[in-house]
Amino acid sequence: MNANGPSQDTWDYIVVGSGAGGGTVAARLAEAGHTVLLLEAGSDCKQLPAADAGTPGADRLPDDYDVPCFHPFASENEAMRWDFFVRHYADTQAQKLDPKYRDVYDSKQVDGVLYPRAGTLGGCTAHNAMIFVYPHNADWDAIAQLTDDQSWNSDNMRHYFERMEDCHHRWPERLEVKFGINPTRHGWDGWLQTEVALPLSALLKDDLLKVLLASINEAAAELGDVADQARWAIESLGDPNDWRTVKENATGLRYMPLTTKNHARMGARERLLTVAAKYPNKLQIELDALATRVLFDENQRATGVEYLKGARLYRAHASASASPGIKCVANARREVILSGGAFNTPQLLMLSGIGPADELRGHGIEVRVDLPGVGKNLQDRYEIGVVNRMNFAEWEVFNGAKFYKGDPQYECWANGHDGAYITNGTVLSLFKRSAPDRPLPDIFCLAVLGRFEGYFPGYSQVFATNRDYLTWAVLKAHTNNRAGEVTLRSADPLDMPQINFHYFEEGTPDGGEDLDSVVDGIRFVRTLTDKLRQNNVIAEETLPGSALQSDDELRQYIRNNAWGHHASCTCAIGPQESGGVLDSSFRVHGTTGLRVVDASVFPRIPGFFIVCSVYMIGEKAADVILEDAGN
Repeated sequence: MNANGPSQDTWDYIVVGSGAGGGTVAARLAEAGHTVLLLEAGSDCKQLPAADAGTPGADRLPDDYDVPCFHPFASENEAMRWDFFVRHYADTQAQKLDPKYRDVYDSKQVDGVLYPRAGTLGGCTAHNAMIFVYPHNADWDAIAQLTDDQSWNSDNMRHYFERMEDCHHRWPERLEVKFGINPTRHGWDGWLQTEVALPLSALLKDDLLKVLLASINEAAAELGDVADQARWAIESLGDPNDWRTVKENATGLRYMPLTTKNHARMGARERLLTVAAKYPNKLQIELDALATRVLFDENQRATGVEYLKGARLYRAHASASASPGIKCVANARREVILSGGAFNTPQLLMLSGIGPADELRGHGIEVRVDLPGVGKNLQDRYEIGVVNRMNFAEWEVFNGAKFYKGDPQYECWANGHDGAYITNGTVLSLFKRSAPDRPLPDIFCLAVLGRFEGYFPGYSQVFATNRDYLTWAVLKAHTNNRAGEVTLRSADPLDMPQINFHYFEEGTPDGGEDLDSVVDGIRFVRTLTDKLRQNNVIAEETLPGSALQSDDELRQYIRNNAWGHHASCTCAIGPQESGGVLDSSFRVHGTTGLRVVDASVFPRIPGFFIVCSVYMIGEKAADVILEDAGN
């Protein structure tokens, strides 16, 4: 990394964005011997330059980054956070029923619900909950069928998972691999280490043990298919990423693998820094570099990127600078790869003249390629929390926790990487179908030791100070709603785009399947807590609250309170005439030398948690690009 700007002005490849997609592809291209310039709009949150050391929140870094249990504070750390306020509804009256809605925040006018993003090296892998869950095979096979490109089939895509993972939560199988046996199809020597989330010491705590045993017993009774549940449990040992259970779309109880190394966060940042140190003449990371426009020649070939050099320039930054930045240009011999994510990649394409022609002209932007699908097809999960107050002062596992450097729990983590802080707060999870006719498990339920009811300014402090709560988070996957959109607010690249997800009936007026599925999830997790309530382990259900019982009451509660945090699909792979933006090799229709590799590429949102899928497409894209370079 060079604080004074790039050491040259022309590179084989320019990658914009350092998250799971961009970080992965940039590292692979550099390892293959190509020169790569990586442009990242943020700083390195663990190594802020002296000029930024006084930024609010910097005193908590790097601990907010490293400590798994601190991930809520990482997403609210002012040194690296980008605050998007998004609309769930175009109807203002409906939107204002959400208690998380804000029209003013931090003395600024906003209009929507907080959607945290990370402006730092590693992108959102720097603040996520580190959950690493494999998608469904049908997610990959659907892309293969859509594009008639069999390199996307699920069997082939599993190779990318094996290539990048270094699994540390299935020790017996590590020995099997030495003899050529790998039925789990985990990766064992990749660059991304995975570990178990829950410390064994926590399982010995009486209060947590009661909750786990009661929930497990109730789940077993409710899920049915006892023989299949038992077989899957024995085969996979509760591992959600075991290839055998993935193939069978298995349901049931699972533990959560995390992307941690020695129980400290790892992700795209660590990958990039490792490669940059090993190949300093191949990979250069340019921080505080906000891309403003892709440059083209007369043949619509991408030739480079225009960007602004300066810290905290983007207005989404929690402590945005008033500086206009310094305009710079970097040239690409081969290709430009955009990896800014589901919000910023379509924004950058539109600022570059690629997108819906009428919208571009409305902002005075010259139309280079009329591509109506750019920014459309925005998708996300629906999530809701069933929040319970317990009948004790705090969970035993959090005894002494202040969620700050130096407390007894922190010292335990720092000295031996044990104790409560090695977990991200989750203790149990399960997969189920919301109805028997669903082709795939579509409900994911996650038990969290704390109060979590979605994202709003200050939510991390609610988590830290309410240590007598149990939240069952219900996540609806494979949503039907494809009506969300990202549009330009202005032609100013420092502005955030406008984002509207058009929730539930506003986006899918032809049916309420998504809404009914979330209702099923709430009813299901209530069965997991009934006996705990009867036995006075749980004092009360705080949210939605015992007063809400009918389907209509729960539907309205969900409409008013649901949230998401896996935005995707705004530059979808698919035919241009059907609203697609990319071909099956990630190339932007109507251009050459320009690709997109991030969460925006999916035609439909995959699986339950998106980061695993994004890492995988980063690996796949690198192969495709290198193959084209060879040809």
